[in-house]
Amino acid sequence: MKKKIEHILYGREKKITEEETVRQALPHKDFRFANPFIVLHHAGPTVVEAGQQVRIHPHPHRGFSPYTFLLQGEGFHRDNAGNDETIKAGGVQWMFAGKGILHSEGPTKEMQQQGGVQELIQLWINAPKANKWDKPFYQAATREQLPQVLQQEGVHLRLASGDYDGQTGPIQNFTPIISVVGEINAGRQVLFPATPGYWTLLYIIKGSVVINEQDTIELHNLVVFNKEGNEFTVKATEDAQVLFLSAEPLDEPVAAKDNYVMNTPEEIEQAIEDYKNGRFGELDY
Repeated sequence: MKKKIEHILYGREKKITEEETVRQALPHKDFRFANPFIVLHHAGPTVVEAGQQVRIHPHPHRGFSPYTFLLQGEGFHRDNAGNDETIKAGGVQWMFAGKGILHSEGPTKEMQQQGGVQELIQLWINAPKANKWDKPFYQAATREQLPQVLQQEGVHLRLASGDYDGQTGPIQNFTPIISVVGEINAGRQVLFPATPGYWTLLYIIKGSVVINEQDTIELHNLVVFNKEGNEFTVKATEDAQVLFLSAEPLDEPVAAKDNYVMNTPEEIEQAIEDYKNGRFGELDY
């Protein structure tokens, strides 16, 4: 049975720092969370001029995982758990903030020196209450390490996390997220199996698609499907790039504010105070 569309959420521009503007499709004024999917930010494509200094400097997180898909460019991540990592176009990184971490992120020094185009999607993946105070950790994978799924001519979809289409993505976590990113050439149609009862989302990064042969969805829109049904079709009306997401609903209270995702407002206020009082540690970059 085909999954029906419940929401089409357009990613509106949101300023997250003085220099950085993203498109935010989630949370949205018409739909807050698909817990464990809390945030979907699409940054770029942005031209980084040679010699331009672009970076989001050290900031705290607690209680969730920033999960980044680098679509174009090169990204450098540093945190105060000791991780210094570079990812390149097509790669992904998952940083579990857990009980608290400081990190900074942005184009690599080489890219800032030479210039180029930077584009990424960052998700915030909620952690179960039982894991929010676990030790932070980091994992990453290159484009080449992501197995191909739903293969056919003119379709290039890569599995970053979870189990799907007989493959297992390299990013694994106690929050079992299925995430597939890739390209569908104009005129090609793909049948996406989807687990009944799970959240199922599709974000159109670029191009235009028709879902279930009836709904045309343009770029920068996030489709949220109902939980019934076990499949949907996507046909590219022009060359398209998409992000498919699915996960079992996390049926726990959500309190989200600033850079924190917890279960209660009191835990959010505690995180804010802990950061002010230096309990997240230090990071100078």
